[in-house]
Amino acid sequence: MQHAVGSPLPPPHQPGQGPAVGWSPAAHHPGRHPGPAPAGYPVPPPPPDTTGHVPLPPGGPVAMPQAPAAPDPAATIIAVLLIGPAGAGKTSVAKYWADHRRVPTAHISLDDVREWVRSGFADPQSGWNDNSEAQYRLARRTCGFAARNFLANGISCILDDAVFPDRPVVGLGGWKRHVGPGLLPVVLLPGLDIVLERNAERSGNRRLSDEEVARIHGRMAGWYGSGLPIIDNSQLDIPETARVLDDVLTRSIASPPQW
Repeated sequence: MQHAVGSPLPPPHQPGQGPAVGWSPAAHHPGRHPGPAPAGYPVPPPPPDTTGHVPLPPGGPVAMPQAPAAPDPAATIIAVLLIGPAGAGKTSVAKYWADHRRVPTAHISLDDVREWVRSGFADPQSGWNDNSEAQYRLARRTCGFAARNFLANGISCILDDAVFPDRPVVGLGGWKRHVGPGLLPVVLLPGLDIVLERNAERSGNRRLSDEEVARIHGRMAGWYGSGLPIIDNSQLDIPETARVLDDVLTRSIASPPQW
């Protein structure tokens, strides 16, 4: 169940219901009143349906990438979801991979977007509750909207998130709804000793207790047998992991995983 934070939002405005209550065009133009232009004055043209001077295509659900005869993920506009536990190296690998592609690529980190909330930030480390759950879902939806808009304008995306296999409706189901069926998930899952070591190098609210890291890593093991591609980067550095990610994505474009 998704929980709302604070007061509920008003229902969206529906066609045929008239203008929104409490708003009128004149409210944005004090001293001006709607009605025909005075005789002898030219009627101004309607404003263009753009903001600024560059019209942008709207974002829509992302479809499956078309597999060429020899797919090259480094030159293909794609959306990737990098899944893994805390300390797996998701953010470092995603940044490196996005930095070294031949087409424009954006890295969208779920944790970064969650932390846009400053006052009232609900930190799951203090105990998972309705507010932290709602802020997590809201961040995922915001990341999904951003990815769709980037992709609609010719920019690939890689998103990273600790999606749990025992909550598929909340995790993968949410990403599929917010981005589209063309999102390509890949699991990054090194050994427990590696994620413990990397977690110990973290600071702030991103550093977890060893017990929590072990618990998350154990749950992530459920991805084995799921059909999703899994990369064990225990013995790989960041550039090597990025190269393996490209190999995995080549296969995923040619034969998309069922999820």
